[in-house]
Amino acid sequence: MDILNALVVLTNFVLIPGLAYGSQIALGALGITLIYSILRFAHFAHGDVMAFGTAFVILGTWGLQAAGISFGPLPTALLALPLGIAVIILYLLLADRLVYRFYRRVKAKPMIFVMASLGVMFVTNGLTRLLMGPGERRFDDGQRFLVSAREFREWTGLAEGLALRSSQVITVVVALIAMGVLFWFLNRTKSGKSMRAYSDNEDLALLSGINPDRVVWITWAIAGTLMVLAGTLYGLDKSFRPFTYFMLLLPFFAAAIVGGLGSPVGAIVGGYVVAFAEMGITYAWRRVFSHLLPADWMPAGLMQALPVDYKFAVTFGILVVVLIFRPTGIFRGKTL
Repeated sequence: MDILNALVVLTNFVLIPGLAYGSQIALGALGITLIYSILRFAHFAHGDVMAFGTAFVILGTWGLQAAGISFGPLPTALLALPLGIAVIILYLLLADRLVYRFYRRVKAKPMIFVMASLGVMFVTNGLTRLLMGPGERRFDDGQRFLVSAREFREWTGLAEGLALRSSQVITVVVALIAMGVLFWFLNRTKSGKSMRAYSDNEDLALLSGINPDRVVWITWAIAGTLMVLAGTLYGLDKSFRPFTYFMLLLPFFAAAIVGGLGSPVGAIVGGYVVAFAEMGITYAWRRVFSHLLPADWMPAGLMQALPVDYKFAVTFGILVVVLIFRPTGIFRGKTL
């Protein structure tokens, strides 16, 4: 039995990737739950708007690289983030003015908003494909690995190596900073308290003198920032492809619902629950147990519950179970 090597394999292929992926899902789910709490509808254009913002980050990255500007060992995309955030905030405010504001004024039902967001989704997807094409784009640069598998084996003398990618560390650090700033804003600033009051009771908030248009603008600005952060971090960690971002809608909504739709803390917890469930169920555990079990006890298969191609089926299964047995989620859908 070799517990240390088994732990290294588990950390390398499940824990670290799951933590990075969970951070990306958590950021996306935070945007979903913020829009749902304030604007009271499910924003189905979330994934495609995220892809659109990431596309401008990529264009900004290429422009900086062409000008000979880099961020040293860090990805140049971090310098291009403000461009993507600014474009998406303007895009969301334009979409709100042209589409969503009318339905708010006539007090349309939530399903009407959902259908309107589907229209925005298709338009945004077309713009992203026109801008970047449908293919895969890689834009990560800088120092790829903080710790390589070979270096780890040399340092520790273990048979298994641990590879720690810089994109994974950046994802977790940026996500934690973004979450901390968001909670500080919601709980400590006048604008954040106005958003919470508007989320809790819209009529009472209006009677208190809160400007609803300002609350809506701030909501779109924060949600757009979270979208671009999540999209860029996902692209750095994996790659950029417009259709992939559309597919991320399921994990985002699943995380928000599992945690409790309307609860920022629930969105974060739900993001990590969904990520580790996907990673754990689709991972081939044979390599881990090869260090823990005698050779004659090892089964012939990969000890994999489902292939990686079915990871979204895991998310869908979690979503169905939660909706059946605890539809309010872990945190019972608390408001902001």
